[in-house]
Amino acid sequence: MADVRALPQQSSLDALFASHLEAVCARSARALEACGYSALLVHSGSLLPVFQDDRTYPFQVHAPFKVWAPLLDAPGSFVYFEPGRRPLLAFHQPDDYWYQPPALPQGYWTGHFEIRPCRDLNAARRLLPPNLRTTAFLGDSLPELASWGVSDVNPPRLIRHLDFARAAKSPYELACLRQASRLGARGHLAATRAFEAGASEFEIELAFLAACGQREQDLPYNPIIALNEGGAVLHYQVLETSRPAEHHSLLIDAAAEFAGYASDITRTHSRRDPDFAALIGRMDRMQQTLCSEVRSGVDWREIHLQAHRLLAEVLREAEIVTCAAEEAVATATTSVFLPHGIGHLLGLEVHDVGGFMRSPDGGDIPRPEGHPFLRLTRTLEEGFVVTMEPGLYFIPQLLDAARADHRSGRINWSRVESLRKFGGIRIEDDLAVTAAGHENLTRDAFRSS
Repeated sequence: MADVRALPQQSSLDALFASHLEAVCARSARALEACGYSALLVHSGSLLPVFQDDRTYPFQVHAPFKVWAPLLDAPGSFVYFEPGRRPLLAFHQPDDYWYQPPALPQGYWTGHFEIRPCRDLNAARRLLPPNLRTTAFLGDSLPELASWGVSDVNPPRLIRHLDFARAAKSPYELACLRQASRLGARGHLAATRAFEAGASEFEIELAFLAACGQREQDLPYNPIIALNEGGAVLHYQVLETSRPAEHHSLLIDAAAEFAGYASDITRTHSRRDPDFAALIGRMDRMQQTLCSEVRSGVDWREIHLQAHRLLAEVLREAEIVTCAAEEAVATATTSVFLPHGIGHLLGLEVHDVGGFMRSPDGGDIPRPEGHPFLRLTRTLEEGFVVTMEPGLYFIPQLLDAARADHRSGRINWSRVESLRKFGGIRIEDDLAVTAAGHENLTRDAFRSS
């Protein structure tokens, strides 16, 4: 478990959570009224069985549930909310001796709920009002819902209203995100030391987990720990247990979670090559330039397009492309080296919801032409938390495609070949948008670690 000395004080979290829950109740009440419902019933999620087995997959709580309560390991639980009344938590506490049943929750947030244990779904139903005909249900489509009499299951219009509002974080949520960043930074520092000592990918992950004080299933996502050419695979999922003959580079995209809120941090390291280290330095300066553009009122799409303009200059300076920077952008040569979006919303989910929504009532904001993988198109608002993650990769499939088309003559292929053994570079920080600029949760976390 995480070192409790590093956690926010319970008294401060209690005060922040009270205001957070009040805001969640208020916006949920508005959404219910707008969509014609009188109450909300939210399911934490179910244990999903492995095919033809008596085991289950590791439990992942639903985000619409944990916005109400930081309860991460309580499958089969419910939050019932009726405007004007204290939320009810129907806490699933089975009578089981095969597995350890969860204890009744305690802590800073529990005093704000009516908490009632229930052994099974029938007991949970008895805790709810007899008439649920105007209650909207969010969660797994349980067979029992037909007899419960709820109005609608996962109504899209209501979900949209709730998801749109989640983009702006409360002070409580920001406190949780800061702590998630601190834990993630601690893991990164340990992983870097393991890399410098010549560890394998698997050994680097173990160092990360131990420093964070979390199991892999507790993390917001499986760590991407890529040595050498593995850094060219954007979501590299292999953890080699053997050490490579040579350590050229490490790209590590790994983070921690606190009270259900995720961090998302990426760093790239060179072992002993000064040329690649210099390229990482150029990318770090580029990333910080992009971070300086983040503030309320900025169209995120413009930051993404600016990333390609700046990357073109890096590619030209590093002699990776032979054409002018403007030409590299205009001919999509930069997309060979940066195929993904510059960032996304962050919160209860790593790729948090609502990134394209024009309004809670409908309409999406399109991506820029030629940039199909961008995950955020909204104009930034105070309270948004976003990732900033430019990259420069040597991806075989994209390089092969470029070698066969109009971009071939614009790329210095001998230079590319000399850099392919490093895989690629990604540098990612988490930024909380403010009225005047931003708070860099990641850089602050590294400074305090």
